[in-house]
Amino acid sequence: MSSATTDIPVVKAPQRIRWAAMGPFIALAVVMLAGILVNSNFATVTNLTNVITRSAFIAIIAVGATFVISSRCLDLSVGSMMAFVTGIMILTMNRLEPSLGANAILVGAVVGVLVGAGCGLLNGLIVTVGKIEPFIATLGTMGIFRALITWMSDGGSIPMARPLREPYRPVYFGDILGIPIPVAITILVAVVAAVVLYRTKFGRHCTAVGSNADVARFSGISVTKVRTYAFVIQGLCVAIAAICYIPRLGAATPTTGQLWELQVITAVVIGGTLLRGGKARVWGTVAGALILEVIANLMVLSNMVSEYLVAAVQGVIIILAMLAHRFIK
Repeated sequence: MSSATTDIPVVKAPQRIRWAAMGPFIALAVVMLAGILVNSNFATVTNLTNVITRSAFIAIIAVGATFVISSRCLDLSVGSMMAFVTGIMILTMNRLEPSLGANAILVGAVVGVLVGAGCGLLNGLIVTVGKIEPFIATLGTMGIFRALITWMSDGGSIPMARPLREPYRPVYFGDILGIPIPVAITILVAVVAAVVLYRTKFGRHCTAVGSNADVARFSGISVTKVRTYAFVIQGLCVAIAAICYIPRLGAATPTTGQLWELQVITAVVIGGTLLRGGKARVWGTVAGALILEVIANLMVLSNMVSEYLVAAVQGVIIILAMLAHRFIK
């Protein structure tokens, strides 16, 4: 009798974990199947490639948000930060192009990474050292970054210099062994993030802080450092997404990245990371970003729902995901 009772949780607990982890991928398969049934053009190689490539930006930023959210914080500034980093990169490249030529792209990328990390550090210090709630802190920096890009562009746009467009074009439109470069970069970012979260001390500390900051602090974990580093990682991911994004449109505008924070948070939540912290699923986050892009694509291909309601549908999805999380412990 005693052996029978001890066998039950050993068998069932891992099954619950596996099914919970597989949820986003099952949802993605269902959405893909719905797309095939709704419109035959959905399953074409061209359309699927475009969908996966377009999802890369949100996926990369959402991977960074997985660190922030798993540590029980939130960053509402990622969309505005994306616009700001993009604008700084283009201005840098345009300034250096006459003297460096195509090498200005590499310098611009380095500057973008440094600016992204700096923006993330700023958010992290305001939250941890300033003791301001993440929602309020990043709401403030969201306004700051958006105002800065509007000022830099004088309310218009910041176009990339023409001599840089052709050498930069392959970063978005090129491929490696048939895999679009933004997709390859997304996979690389996700692999590195998964290793950091699941195989390093920092990853364990990140989820420990999200589960219970007081217990983590009593265990010798620096909550301030962990959360600050999580915001820096978020900034780095925004910069990587900006590097991939620039050749797509070749300009930065005050509306670049608008409402991306909603998409990023939605991707993280439907991917299985708890908004209250303590649990992180990197690959689920990537699947969540794909789900959002597939749904947006279906709304364009079908006439059932207006494509102008994409943001509304995403809002419904995040509400439903949060309701589902209440029943998943």
